[in-house]
Amino acid sequence: MRDLPTIGGNAAVKKWGYIAMHAAAAAAFIFLLQRFTLSASLESSLLWALTFAVCAAGLAYKQANR
Repeated sequence: MRDLPTIGGNAAVKKWGYIAMHAAAAAAFIFLLQRFTLSASLESSLLWALTFAVCAAGLAYKQANR
């Protein structure tokens, strides 16, 4: 089989990896802050972590497309 050249494949992987890393870091940060520093319930902490992850992913997506 021939190796077909990939056009921009590596850049796309880096972009989506950056977005995923940004979302995971924001979710982990807000979960730990809510759960252990502010003593919030588990459900509330998870909800806030999900909300911040979505917002962080959106911001990282907009930044990556500049």
